[in-house]
Amino acid sequence: MDDGVLVRLAGISKSYGGVKACRDVDFTLRAGEVHALLGENGAGKSTLMRVLSGDITDYQGVVVVAGAEVHFHGPADAQRSGIAMIHQELDLVPGLSVAENIFLGREPRTRLRTLDRRAMLRLTRELLHRTGIDLDPRRPVGSLRTGEQQLVTIAKALSLDARVLIMDEPTSALTAAEVDRMFTVIGELRRNGAGIVYISHRMDEIGRIASRATVLRNGAVVASFDVRKMTATQAAEAMIGRPVQALFSTHDDAALGEPVLAVRDLVVTRQRPGRREPAGISLTVRRGEIVGLAGLLGSGRTELLETLFGAGRSWQGSVLLHGKPIRPRTPRQALRLGIAFVPEDRRSLGLALDHSVLANTVLSIVDRLSVLGMVSRQREQASVARIVRELQVKLASVRSPVSTLSGGNQQKVVFGRMLLTSPSVLLLDEPTRGVDVGAKAEIYQLLGQLAASGVGVLLASSELAELVGVCDRVIVLRGGRTVAELPTAQAGEAELLAASMGEVVPL
Repeated sequence: MDDGVLVRLAGISKSYGGVKACRDVDFTLRAGEVHALLGENGAGKSTLMRVLSGDITDYQGVVVVAGAEVHFHGPADAQRSGIAMIHQELDLVPGLSVAENIFLGREPRTRLRTLDRRAMLRLTRELLHRTGIDLDPRRPVGSLRTGEQQLVTIAKALSLDARVLIMDEPTSALTAAEVDRMFTVIGELRRNGAGIVYISHRMDEIGRIASRATVLRNGAVVASFDVRKMTATQAAEAMIGRPVQALFSTHDDAALGEPVLAVRDLVVTRQRPGRREPAGISLTVRRGEIVGLAGLLGSGRTELLETLFGAGRSWQGSVLLHGKPIRPRTPRQALRLGIAFVPEDRRSLGLALDHSVLANTVLSIVDRLSVLGMVSRQREQASVARIVRELQVKLASVRSPVSTLSGGNQQKVVFGRMLLTSPSVLLLDEPTRGVDVGAKAEIYQLLGQLAASGVGVLLASSELAELVGVCDRVIVLRGGRTVAELPTAQAGEAELLAASMGEVVPL
């Protein structure tokens, strides 16, 4: 290896039909460094790393690993060369245990070639301890929270003993404490000579752990930085190709109307293992108001939104919509009442990935598009065309599978489907998770427009800056209960974090 270079990518190009995902990209990774790879969704970051990880085999260019030119025929080839990738969208099997997921396809065997379950559990406990996770390795992955599943994928990557680790938005579902533990693991890997490619939209994280940064835009390298000298503004302007304007959209809180949603003492009586169900939540959302939901992992934010959207759980308390009591038992009932929901995990809960953009967009309003039981193709096309235009969804065709879109554009499709239902209340769970700075600004602008039109928005987010910048008020949850209500005009990130940790007097 020259100058400690672990990986060298030279002239990498990859096209999908007429769209060039990567254009003659050069990239290097040295031993013992964290190299940040930045860019908007659709800039080519994931495509480039899928080439390196063996997931894409039909590309142009040269891949050199540890001084030798390679051409992988699949991810297994790359793993044998010491390359592991942690994908943004988790590749775990919900029905299998933590240990079974970590060693899937590589299970330890006894001398008789039978499964050595005792060794697998022991090795898994060691990996979990190294990653800083306190989990039973026999527990089904499907019962874990999103953040816990993310940490399991990191433990799985560590089990490969990789020299090159690719991390695609690894902290998008983690708490601050979990991020700190993960950075400790990264530090250990660096000291042992591993190289890490770190893909993230969080500039504070890049500044903490990376030494170099490469920026992609429209599939090409447009900038390289020494992270110690790089500012967040410089990186953002390189990513979007224009000066950064005000990221957060504002709206006139003087125009707020009457309460559109009122929740009083909501308690879910049927508990689920590994979930923090609402145990006494009260809040109000007015017409034209954006109300935030803050809280650490396990505070009950997601469970509250799912309950309001008719998850079918048994609950006590009262929910009023426009002053009238409601009790939605299914998502279909909630949509008919005027409550829409954008879930945290868009790929598994918000989209039918194998179906077209058109089919995904109209999924919730098929009955409205029907005439005598037959879907009106004219109405369908008109509805989708309007959403694509208004939300500026970037796509080749509305007939393309939604899986071919970038993360930000997939999120716009989920938003669009919900907006077509003409909701009076919009529930959002981590709406900008894994979304680049440009798409974030567009989503914030959309939320401002919805609030201005009279929609009440309830937004759960782990990004405190997002809550402070977007919301009128923030409701803080802890242990499934409402513990504080803070107006963002007077409270900042520090106050929200303190309240989430129980450092303020409860309401």
